[in-house]
Amino acid sequence: MTKKERAEKVCELLNTEYGTDLTCYLEYDKKKPWQLLFATILSAQCTDERVNMVTRELFKKYPTLKDFANADIEEFGRDIYSIGFYRNKAKNIIACANALIQDFDGELPSDIDILTTLPGVGRKTANVIRGHIFNEASIVVDTHVKRVSRLLGLTKEEDPVKIEYDLMKVVPKSQWILYNHQIIAHGRTVCIANRPRCSQCALREVCKNKPKGM
Repeated sequence: MTKKERAEKVCELLNTEYGTDLTCYLEYDKKKPWQLLFATILSAQCTDERVNMVTRELFKKYPTLKDFANADIEEFGRDIYSIGFYRNKAKNIIACANALIQDFDGELPSDIDILTTLPGVGRKTANVIRGHIFNEASIVVDTHVKRVSRLLGLTKEEDPVKIEYDLMKVVPKSQWILYNHQIIAHGRTVCIANRPRCSQCALREVCKNKPKGM
């Protein structure tokens, strides 16, 4: 089985196991897509559950993009203190809000090269926005996608950008956005770091690292 054939089989099994409905784990108002951008910036090295707890109050306190742009950085840091790396995230989000207002009339750009010029926005964050807001096919490499994709033998790389490009070569483009969500769900519930439930894994028949005899 080639790597591409394995990737296609993985997607087939994931579709059966997790369905094909798209789910966003971060909460935001779809009429305010910049909220997802800020929530994704906040989610770096933090759980989605914790981010959602914080943003429920944050988006009430700062209901408009202008409110974020004009926020006091010290007060804003206190608002997101429980998330971690709060100083840097506060600085980036306020700067990002200002950039969106000044350079893009308050609208999110869809081009990944433009998105990644915004403060605090790397390829992972940009691809979340492209997938959810613009429905642009994109691969989001978070810790689950990195770890599980390596276990499945779809990449040997460690660098997220290299992993992204490896997956783009073998995962069908129509499955890119779904793959992100399905692998995240799989990594959280079955292929758990340090305690994988291999006997319950729907992907075990194509996994390159399954236990011997399974």
